[in-house]
Amino acid sequence: MIVNRRKLRYFSSLTIILIFSVILTACGSNKAGTNQSATDGDNLGKKDLTIPYVAWATEVASNHVIKEVLNSVGYDVTLKQVDTGPMYIAVANGAADAMISAWLPYTDVSYWDQYGEKLVDLGPNLKNAPLGLVVPEYVDIDSIEDLKKNTNSIGENTEWTITGIDPGAGQMQITEEAMDIYGLDKWNLQATSDASMMAALDKAIKEKQNIIVTLWSPHWAFTKYDLKYLEDPRQVFGEPDDIHTLVRKGLEEDSPAAYRILKQFKWNKDLLEGVMVDINNGTDPADAAKKFVKENEDLVKEWTEGVK
Repeated sequence: MIVNRRKLRYFSSLTIILIFSVILTACGSNKAGTNQSATDGDNLGKKDLTIPYVAWATEVASNHVIKEVLNSVGYDVTLKQVDTGPMYIAVANGAADAMISAWLPYTDVSYWDQYGEKLVDLGPNLKNAPLGLVVPEYVDIDSIEDLKKNTNSIGENTEWTITGIDPGAGQMQITEEAMDIYGLDKWNLQATSDASMMAALDKAIKEKQNIIVTLWSPHWAFTKYDLKYLEDPRQVFGEPDDIHTLVRKGLEEDSPAAYRILKQFKWNKDLLEGVMVDINNGTDPADAAKKFVKENEDLVKEWTEGVK
């Protein structure tokens, strides 16, 4: 599907957002009859937790890991795959308990400006996460400006198309802005998904064809393929983001141990990429998370320190 870039940021309709919000509310954290006292022996409080996430390789890996850790101390975590907007809405209105997939301060700024006052920011769980336009190393261009110049006929070679992810993603909004700022009037931004974009990238590389994708780090693609970011001399994509953990107001009182674990959950690019590679190689995400927890006991102890 080719999306007019000037309308892209409004692509996800209010109806879709409300549907996802209703689904999360129905299956979310405020289940009657499941509360325990926050001062009981295990310090868990309310045990049923709902965590929404977006189906990007980064977030599939990280959310299954945090689910495994929370489950291991006694929580019952439900992961809900949604789009970016519904993810923010669900945590902000209390239909979900937490999200560990907030790209701040740049990529998700529009969502933060709208919902930030209703959220509690526990800080970064992973630092230095850049994003931008990416091409295979063999593609003979180096800068976003080369797209306007049509250097080496890159436009014709790619049918004037940049292959992106889901239309509600903050990165798609920034890419749209970049296309306006760099004057890429002939170009279209194709909204797909992380999985579809990676399938297109894999096909292009196997055939040694030109392709431009909206990608970010960490991502397993950088361990499998020789890729490069296009230079962004006008700094539209900005400095690298951090990936933050956000929780609903009241979680600290309702589920104090979960709040503590989520606040202490911090790791690095290499650890996350290891989980992503396992999943991309065919390991079920839940099994990849179990493997990670087993192989990183000392780190998990840091995340769960202070939990009874």
